[in-house]
Amino acid sequence: MASIAKLAAAFALGLGLLTPLTGACGGSGDQDHHHHVRSQPGATQPTAFPSSPLVWGDVNFLHTTDTHGWLIGHQKSSPPEPNYSGDFGDFASFVEHMRQEADARGVDLLLVDSGDLHDGTGLSDGFPAGDVDGHESNKFLAKLPYDILAIGNHELYIYNVTRDMHLNFAPQWDGRYLSSNVNITIPDKDGKATSVPVGDRYTKFKTKRGRKVTAFGVIFNFTGNAPNTTVQGVADMVKESWFKEAIIEEPDFFLLVGHMPVSQDNWPLVFNAIRAVHSTIPIFVFGGHTHIRDCVQYDGRSMALESGAYMETVFPFVSSGAKLDSRNRTQNLSVTRRYLDANRNTPTDILHKYHTTNSSEFDTARGEAITAGITDLANRFNLSYAFGTAPQDYYLHRVQYPGNDSLLSLLADKIIPVALKIGFPERANISNVIVANAGSQRFDLLKGPFTRNDQLVVSPFTNAFVYIPNVPFSIAKQVLGQLNSAGSPQRRTADGLESAEDYAAGHIQSRFDRWRQDQWARFGHRAANENFTLGYVTKDSCSGIGDDTIHSPIPYYPIPDYVGSPLPTNVPEDAGLDLIILDFFQNDTIKILNKLSSGGKQYTTTDVLPYGDIKIDQIHALYAEAVWN
Repeated sequence: MASIAKLAAAFALGLGLLTPLTGACGGSGDQDHHHHVRSQPGATQPTAFPSSPLVWGDVNFLHTTDTHGWLIGHQKSSPPEPNYSGDFGDFASFVEHMRQEADARGVDLLLVDSGDLHDGTGLSDGFPAGDVDGHESNKFLAKLPYDILAIGNHELYIYNVTRDMHLNFAPQWDGRYLSSNVNITIPDKDGKATSVPVGDRYTKFKTKRGRKVTAFGVIFNFTGNAPNTTVQGVADMVKESWFKEAIIEEPDFFLLVGHMPVSQDNWPLVFNAIRAVHSTIPIFVFGGHTHIRDCVQYDGRSMALESGAYMETVFPFVSSGAKLDSRNRTQNLSVTRRYLDANRNTPTDILHKYHTTNSSEFDTARGEAITAGITDLANRFNLSYAFGTAPQDYYLHRVQYPGNDSLLSLLADKIIPVALKIGFPERANISNVIVANAGSQRFDLLKGPFTRNDQLVVSPFTNAFVYIPNVPFSIAKQVLGQLNSAGSPQRRTADGLESAEDYAAGHIQSRFDRWRQDQWARFGHRAANENFTLGYVTKDSCSGIGDDTIHSPIPYYPIPDYVGSPLPTNVPEDAGLDLIILDFFQNDTIKILNKLSSGGKQYTTTDVLPYGDIKIDQIHALYAEAVWN
């Protein structure tokens, strides 16, 4: 029988199951689409291809954001995962070829990233004890020629992570890792605690074609940062003397790269502060944080963009038409944007079919070295260790809950009850009611080997299971309904979005979910068209079609905020049993218990006890070893 100790031992094994994959070929069979496939071992190549050539302009951009450690690419075969099967080595090769193409055209191509490099896959989070989250995976980003990078909120939850970014990551970028409104308190050379920017506040540089750029890296008004880090409000930042002085000089364009959504947030404060001094200078904004594809123009000589998450999208933004150095500054910029799926079909098709690069020569030495390095790190972190084999796909939103294909049904009905019995056998024979929040699950659980990497992808959170003993069954069985009536542990506004307080703390899931729900509601009729593969179907505020590859929308169904295990049978209403929950919402549970007690026992935090040492990020592996092995 599996155990927490056995699970920990499995993580320490150096099995070396991942090996480089060479010599395989993929594609549609068409001569133009027959590509040498490298990527990561086991990655399934997509069957869809880009629909049209890119439009190039004077200044062009490639943008990454919210990568969250997904540099290894998406390796599952279940749609739409093959759309995003390219790894960071593939992306590196693409960047090099695009730079060569820009040189041949005599135009600029800039590469920017707007934060959240941590928390999402084993490549960033699977580090051994004593190391720092993301320290190793960030080394791959440092191998690419980024022009500007900005800090995200996931660089700020843990002080040691922020410190690592300040001491080890930022210095590699020669002043171009930007944290305009973020400081860290750190001892100076004399040992005195001093608050300094994590990176640099801003930078000024010239592009390869000699264009002058003034760049800032701004994060939203984040309040969930660790002690000894400081996030200044955006409204206060633009009043600072350093900011006012930085924007006096007129560049060819301003570049705002930061971890803040381009819609419904504070980019306009920064934009308007610049516009008050420079009414017509082009301003390009690259945001992030809400994990969506989005585009908006604040005026006719600007564009603001956001490009998804989890390395699903690489995003060239192309300025064309009105020249950036034109004397006629009243003319609007003619701009295009393209959301590119991150797979090998995308770059090889773009470069080979529409330009001059031979697809057999796509992989560069840098790209191949990064792919090999990712494979080696995955081996070091033992990410391919399989706890068992999932017999089918289980989805969070793609199917209705409850149902046989629902991850939440699997979680509540099977995974949690089985895992808790394994992990805390001392109370396995005591009747219980178990409640978990749906937000503890971050990603679908897909068919095939359930690996250590999958464990960290599906549920990267470390909230502990706790219990309140001897709760009357008549009360315990009402807790789930009461929690769902009260709503998510992140409070929401009347329109279903996170409250201002919870949004400031970093919660954005409802915004991402609404974006996906809108696609399904708007374009669901495409689902019957088998000419399209599943994927994102983007509608944003900019003109033209943004998606490079045409997809059918991914089905979307709402889910409850909380789910519960099957209620025990043949238990008297007044029988006392264990009410098992996660510590994440224990305070809300205590309030509900006291309400339901109707003047009886009043519960406090002293009634809450650890349910062994089991955490939410361990239960899928425990279940897989016990049931799917």
